[in-house]
Amino acid sequence: MSAVTDNYFSALIGRLETLRETLAEPMSRASAAICAAARADRRVYVFGTGHSHMLAEEVHYRAGGLAFTIPVLVGSAMLHEGAVISSVYERTEGLIRPVFERYGMQPGDVLIIASNSGVNAAPIEAADYGREIGATVIAITSLAYSAAIANGRRKLADIADIVLDNGLPPGDAMIELSGTELKVGPASTAVGATVLNAIFADVAAELCKDGNPPVYLSANMPGAKETNQRLVKKYRPRNPHL
Repeated sequence: MSAVTDNYFSALIGRLETLRETLAEPMSRASAAICAAARADRRVYVFGTGHSHMLAEEVHYRAGGLAFTIPVLVGSAMLHEGAVISSVYERTEGLIRPVFERYGMQPGDVLIIASNSGVNAAPIEAADYGREIGATVIAITSLAYSAAIANGRRKLADIADIVLDNGLPPGDAMIELSGTELKVGPASTAVGATVLNAIFADVAAELCKDGNPPVYLSANMPGAKETNQRLVKKYRPRNPHL
């Protein structure tokens, strides 16, 4: 293993070790909010633009994942339809509300918004919409990044009910390249996925007290076809991506 590779592993592991302590309380509150929504037959929506959209897909129809999660997917704000234009889209005001209106979000639902910088128009408008509907809004963001670039703009962390600060530096990348001013080794996706999966695992464990929680099985596991078909049938009416 090269020194750079080792440094990245060390930096990422160190960040996760720190978050295990600093996020213990807000992760517990996030878990409680999601449990309450699940027990009331509500849904958990997950939204992000750019690379953050991968967190929405991370928890969607995932082996070991909970079936009441719904990704909010906006092709123009992702990467596959044009990475450059997606960056423009997520900064343009007024484009996100019509997207959210088609998902049928209801009071008592949970909306998780992933935005590392936490200042672009799309996550801000999504958070406003969730609050207006009566959903619990959970943010996964970098407070340091937001503080560094806000310049008077509203920040996602100021709107959300629960803030999960990933503790990452402005710009996301953690490893300095010797002899340059460049940094490599972004970590927001790896950290965000870990935090989300930890929360949903905790939720599933809590829901076990009520019986078997709605957890998808890997398609190659025994009984997966029957279990997953049953869950899809129940949750498809409010999830356009099933």
